[in-house]
Amino acid sequence: MKILGISAFYHDSAAALVIDGQIVAAAQEERFTRKKHDPSFPANAVTYCLHYGGYA
Repeated sequence: MKILGISAFYHDSAAALVIDGQIVAAAQEERFTRKKHDPSFPANAVTYCLHYGGYA
């Protein structure tokens, strides 16, 4: 089972990719936008997780 978890629009937005119960990748959006406590949709974090997991 593949799960892409997304937390957005409140405080620190982030994304995580979990495959078969193992965390494959996780990132906070502020690491890419350099905006502290970035609450926007984590498009960069999602892209990073999918790329790191081999899905993009």
